[in-house]
Order: sequence, then C-alpha cells, then structure tokens
Amino acid sequence: MDVNEYQKICQDPQHGGRLGSVVLPLLKAHFQTSKKAKPTVIWIETTGCSGNSVSLWNSIGPDLAQILEWLIDIRYWNFLMSAQDDTAIDILHRTALQQQNRFILVVEGAIALNEEFTVVHRQEGRAVSGADIVRELGELARHVLAVGTCAAFGGPSAARPNPSRSVGVGDFLGRKVVNASGCPAHPDWIIGTLVHLLLFGEPELEEFNRPLLFYGETVHRRCTRRSFFDRGIFAQNIGDTECMFLLGCKGPVTRADCPVRQWNDYVSWPVKANTPCIGCTNPGFPDAMEPFFEPLPREQTDAKTEPRSGLWRTLASTLTKRRRADGVKD
Repeated sequence: MDVNEYQKICQDPQHGGRLGSVVLPLLKAHFQTSKKAKPTVIWIETTGCSGNSVSLWNSIGPDLAQILEWLIDIRYWNFLMSAQDDTAIDILHRTALQQQNRFILVVEGAIALNEEFTVVHRQEGRAVSGADIVRELGELARHVLAVGTCAAFGGPSAARPNPSRSVGVGDFLGRKVVNASGCPAHPDWIIGTLVHLLLFGEPELEEFNRPLLFYGETVHRRCTRRSFFDRGIFAQNIGDTECMFLLGCKGPVTRADCPVRQWNDYVSWPVKANTPCIGCTNPGFPDAMEPFFEPLPREQTDAKTEPRSGLWRTLASTLTKRRRADGVKD
C-alpha cells in the first residue's frame, strides 16, 4: 500500500469509516513480513477527562486489543497500565532515552502553565507536572500527536476564566505537533493519523496542523441535511429533522468528517440524532462556539468557511489573542 492508496481508504465513505478494519490487517502482515518491531508509543495525559482514551477504547473495528497487538508497542499509558509509582516512571524515562527520536509521543489534555494544576507523579518529594513531562519527552520524540481539542488548542481545559492557564501542546512545546482535535476525537482520527505517522511520516496538514484527511471539509458541506439548508427549510425545535442552522448548528464553521464517518460503530452522529453540531473540533472551543443554541450570522456559511477564508482568519486571530492573554509567546 502506498500513501495515495492509504489516503483514498481514509476518505472513502464506502468503507463506512471503518478505517481500522481495512488498514490494521495490512499493518500486521507488514510487521510480520519485515520482521520490524512495532513502533513505540508513549501516551501522556495531562489536564482533561480521559475522553479520548475512552473513545479509542470504544473502537470496535478494530478493538483496542487488536490495536495493541498489531499496531503499536505502548510503553506508558496511565489509563491502561498496571504498573504504578516508581516502576511506571522508570519505564517511562528508560523508554524515552532508549527510543530517542524513534518513539511517538501522544499527549491527551492541555498543558497547565500553572503547573500545580496537573501533577503526574512525585520524584524525591517534588511534584512533577504534566508540563515537566511533556517538555522532557517532546524534545526526545520523533513525532508528537496531540489527541483531542484540549491537547490541540486548550479546549474545555482552557475555557474562561482558565485558572490553570491551560494551552495546547503545540503552543507549549514550540515544535511541530500534529493535532487530532475533537471532544473527544473519533477513534479513526486517532488511528488514521497514528498509522500515517508510522508508515508515511507527517500527513498533509491544514492551517491548524490537523490532517486534511479528516479535517479537510466543513461538516456543513458534507451534512446529510444540506439540501434543507439550500432550500431554506429549518428545524424549529431540538428533535426536528430539518436543517438545524437556526438552532445554533456550528457545522458551517467546523471542519470534520462526522457526517460520513459517524460515531458509535459508525451508526450515528449529533445531527442524525437531531441535535446541533457544537463545533467541538474547533480552535477556541468551547468559548468561541458559544452560545451553542443561537444561530451563526448567515454570512458565515459554506462559501465563507473554507480554508483560508476570512472567517478562518478570524478564528485564528481569536486563538492568538487568547494565547497572548494566557501568557504564551507567538
């Protein structure tokens, strides 16, 4: 499989979004044939709710056991591992040094600049923060993948008044970070981006460093209710089956492939369940997407929300202002 074939699989809705069930058997065969060791992954959770870990654990095609058996050698993941205390931390540091510039660092959760808000462990009586760990590992990793909107942009962890002064991983590290945003991120967005990093290196990214494979078009453009919007037929109440633009749907300003990939084993997604998109993949979420149930200005629809449009520049400007207010240097 070459990169073009892989990208076609990622974006083909005929697979029903079942990326893992198509790609992972090929990866299993690749590692068995080449005799290469599975790539090493270190997964660090800082601020956050473990929602992205839960999302990946809920993956069905493949399930988590298949991911761990066929795809990656996960050395540290507090959500899953049995090792504790110094034993776990020794494994973490030893792996990072032995696999320097070869391992992939996955970060879940924002980075709290007020470091007492996130303590990962204690060493010789000193609290070691999430910021400390991510700073150390970020200098040693081959790739850094920020999973979820908190890790990518700050997300709910950075919502006002943001007492922890939380920021996204890329802003904190000052190095290239690939973002797989979402609250939580879809399992396929995580697996698909990880596989691309493993086999082909960094995927083509949009201006917020998210893979175009999954974040290349707006929800509005691919929405199954788009025809209602074009005809001016709008839902009046939550639960109605028409276009939910007047009920605050943020699909016109949100890039993700939810309409074709769907969730919960690829059977549904918010609009199909008769509730508006709240823009959870976006920079500035949740603050910039509120109020959730009030409509966007009509001019902020499809023609105005494609990459590099005025609206996206405004979102980027808003994110920059928030970074500066939180003390992050550009």
